[in-house]
Formats: sequence, structure tokens, C-alpha cells
Amino acid sequence: MDIQPNQPTAKGGPDMFTGDVWLDVIVRGEEPSRVRVNVVRFAPGARNAWHAHAVGQTIHVTEGLGRVQARGGEVIEIRAGDTIHTPPREWHWHGAAPDHFMTHLAIWEAPADEPESEWGDQVTDAEYLAQPTERQTATRDVKEIG
Repeated sequence: MDIQPNQPTAKGGPDMFTGDVWLDVIVRGEEPSRVRVNVVRFAPGARNAWHAHAVGQTIHVTEGLGRVQARGGEVIEIRAGDTIHTPPREWHWHGAAPDHFMTHLAIWEAPADEPESEWGDQVTDAEYLAQPTERQTATRDVKEIG
């Protein structure tokens, strides 16, 4: 058994985030497990840039109200209790709603021989502020985004 010391909270940098975002690394697995888990806290209006994960990503919203979008898809409102899975190499973004904080667990795995994630352009205000899909029609999509 190994008890990991708590790492300091890190502020998300402007190369990967718009607005105020804080990250706490929970797990950074070493071989044979390469699982990664972060707690990510977004201030209202904050979001990450377009990105894709080599072997996919799951986020689980623990607090607040947010938004998520896969490239070419609609902006979907997400809230506490929602779990969203993006398949390998799917470009997407996620963040807080314009007027609410949002916290989620980000869970992904690092591949053995390639980068974990690829980061692209920042999400534009026009992309971010698009009217989110109404909640009653988005439930299926939230669970199966992609």
C-alpha cells in the first residue's frame, strides 16, 4: 500500500483554459496502471480548449452547472451527477455555465507509447455561448456523447 501525499492545487494555464480553472491531481498512475484522475474546478464562464485524448476520457460532474460539446455536435448542459464519456481521439471541450461554477472529476488513461492528450484552439465565445440543448432532450446524449 502506498499513501500518496496531497499535491498543491494548480491554476490552469491560458494555453489550455479560458477563465479561472483550478486542478487537483488525485491519481497519476504508474505502470502497469496508467489511470489519471483530476478534480477540476471551473469558475463561471471558464472552459478548456478543444482537446482529444488518445484513449478517451470520462468526466463526472460533482457540483454546479456546465457545458460540454463534441466537435460538430451541439452544446449540451451538464450538471451534478452527470457522467460523460468521450471516445478515443474525439475533439471536445467542457466547462462551467456562464453564471455557475462547475466541478468535475476528469478520468483518463495514458497510452504506453504516445501522448495522453492533444490540445487545439481555444473555444470561441460564439461556440461557448451557443444555446445549449434543452435538458429533457439531452439526457441520452449526455451519457453517450460522441
